Amino acid sequence: MNPQQDVDAPRVLELARLTFEIEARAVAGLAERTGPEFVGALRAMLACAGRVVVMGMGKSGHVGRKIAATLASTGTPALFVHPAEAGHGDLGMVAPQDVVLAISNSGESDELNLILPVLRRLGVTLVAMTGRTGSTLARHADWTLDSGVEQEACPLNLAPTASTTAQMALGDALAVALLDARGFRAEDFARSHPGGALGRRLLIHVHDLMRAGEDVPAVAPATPLPQALAEMSRKGLGFTAVVDGERRVLGVFTDGDLRRLIERGGDLRALAIESVMHRTPRCIREDRLAVQAAELMEAHRITSVLVVDAHDHLVGALNTNDLMRAKVI
Repeated sequence: MNPQQDVDAPRVLELARLTFEIEARAVAGLAERTGPEFVGALRAMLACAGRVVVMGMGKSGHVGRKIAATLASTGTPALFVHPAEAGHGDLGMVAPQDVVLAISNSGESDELNLILPVLRRLGVTLVAMTGRTGSTLARHADWTLDSGVEQEACPLNLAPTASTTAQMALGDALAVALLDARGFRAEDFARSHPGGALGRRLLIHVHDLMRAGEDVPAVAPATPLPQALAEMSRKGLGFTAVVDGERRVLGVFTDGDLRRLIERGGDLRALAIESVMHRTPRCIREDRLAVQAAELMEAHRITSVLVVDAHDHLVGALNTNDLMRAKVI
């Protein structure tokens, strides 16, 4: 039998759309119940001298791992501790200066409830995220975040669906509010994500990628064109910089300039490089971001730029191949 013949397509689409509607209502409903308790929990996490320790069983645990990861990557030190393992030694990871964020839809998870008295004796601040504000977990908590939902998206109203979506949204709201309160910037985010595209865009500078020293083609303005071409061939970048005695950039000569000279004809051997160079080459400071060099090349439709220091002295060269190898572009 073809499996596609065994699927009630209208029913499938109906359930999918109903799931979206139920979960959207669950998240929207959080706004009405988010108030002083949320602010109190946020202040506790902001003032925390230790870490935010997130706990949860089952699906709440999976959500908890994600919340801990989001907090950690947005400026709030956090980790996940499994409640069952906590009862068998991992509670040693929790210190009095920590804040514990305990997640349970029912608020009656046996594994969590077992360690609640120990957490209270430790003196940690306890934040509960639960769908039942009168539960055991909520009664032990200093601050309670109400993640309750009217119904699960599951047709049986059993599988955690809308409730875990609400938990995730509350965790994101905490992370967003915390990063804003800390003055967390894009540069800070990049430092937590050095392997990602944002990290490369915000952490890699021109001086990290540029060719330097003897790898940079450069000649004096009186250099005969044949010698300048030899310098270009040796360095293999398709251009040469023209510099004065202090290596201040005076101009640039490229492969494209050579082709145009050949088309015009005449004796090229008698020319000095200063008579045919571009006198306004595109340059970039060595302390600029590599992505700014990429933007400069794209804007002017060029494949290379000269790199200069604060005094306009030539210190390097950068081309699109260098940027592509570093995955900046």
